[in-house]
Amino acid sequence: MSKKLHLVSLGCTKNLIDSEVMLGRLQEYTIVDESHEADVIIVNTCGFIDAAKEESIQTILNLHDSRKEDSLLVMSGCLSERYQEQLQAELKEVDIFTGVGDYDKIDELIQEKKSRFTPKSYLIGNEERIITGSTHHAYIKLSEGCNQKCSFCAIPQFKGRLQSRELAAVVTEVKGLVEKGYYDFSFISQDSSSYLRDFEVQDGLAYLIDAIEEIAGVESARILYLYPSTLSLEVLGKILASSTFHNYFDMPIQHITDTMLRLMKRGAGEERVRAQLNFMRKAPESFVRTSIIVGHPGESDEEFEALCDFMREFDFDRTTLFAYSDEEGTKAVTMDESKIDKETIASRIEILNAIVEEKTHKSLDKDIGKEVEVIVLGESSEHEFFIGARKTSWAEDIDGEILINENESGEEVVYGQRYIAKITERAGDNLIGTLLRPA
Repeated sequence: MSKKLHLVSLGCTKNLIDSEVMLGRLQEYTIVDESHEADVIIVNTCGFIDAAKEESIQTILNLHDSRKEDSLLVMSGCLSERYQEQLQAELKEVDIFTGVGDYDKIDELIQEKKSRFTPKSYLIGNEERIITGSTHHAYIKLSEGCNQKCSFCAIPQFKGRLQSRELAAVVTEVKGLVEKGYYDFSFISQDSSSYLRDFEVQDGLAYLIDAIEEIAGVESARILYLYPSTLSLEVLGKILASSTFHNYFDMPIQHITDTMLRLMKRGAGEERVRAQLNFMRKAPESFVRTSIIVGHPGESDEEFEALCDFMREFDFDRTTLFAYSDEEGTKAVTMDESKIDKETIASRIEILNAIVEEKTHKSLDKDIGKEVEVIVLGESSEHEFFIGARKTSWAEDIDGEILINENESGEEVVYGQRYIAKITERAGDNLIGTLLRPA
């Protein structure tokens, strides 16, 4: 009888890729949804911000409370890496600790029942991944670590400096996934526009785009997490000229005024950020996503109002808001005299949320009455009477769901395939549409 495995992947999609690598190393295990049935429980943790750290610890404790006798509880990932000594001393519920350097050795650690921290972030090679949650879409990691010195971010402390994957390794992975039926890809890293800079290659994304376009079977692609100071107009032009990569631009700007961008150590000022965003916005069928940190030390009322004015002015399609939190070892932690109290941060988040919601609805409303290409995902997460879909250009999971309430294609709907849909209306944060025909 095969042993049973329960895995929880927390945090970002880069973590998800690492979790899929672990699943690939543990294929002799049967995956179970109920943790109390598992012989091995793995929690791949996130250590980015306070809320993520709290979620990781609480998940560990909850799983320990419900685990069966003699099972192994494994803690891996960023939080484990960042606080390895403290957690090993205090979190006695965990049997095996490992960080971000041994995902491809997880089977050995479990067999030996030993903790280990390899002092370098794991960079995916040619290991087999078990893609989760989709039969058509896969995330592809471009690099690990980051060379940026943002004042609020601790990631370089525990992930290290930029380590790009060789382009040939990326191409090999994509070709292998195409052979398995995957056709839609999201390329991702902490700072994707710095890809290959550690190999002394400028604009590595331009080479990536050229290489991926030559792979037969890749029908749809996008790049996540562009960085203002390392993104060039050449790369933007490559995306616009591509027949494979969507005009999808995910660039976390974090703020807009020169004062705040300087305090945040972002490396690019307001003029450059605005020029890049305007270039993106003018691209045909463009989709522009960003993230904003609210309440960073030094964010005066005037700076916040300037941010609000910009968010009202520019039509972001999607925006993620983060409340600033102190992260040990970062520059922002030392800015005591200009710290913003939590009540003020919460109030500012509420104000910006209203602006973001209005812009999101405006973006969604642009598609009402249009025929758009969608990927049918399965039963809707909203209601069993709807089929869930997303625009092919949208990123998986984060950009929303289209609710399909009618099928006029004349054939049975196949999940994971592309269709042309007519968007008829918007209901809250969701579009509603009718399937017309296969794409």
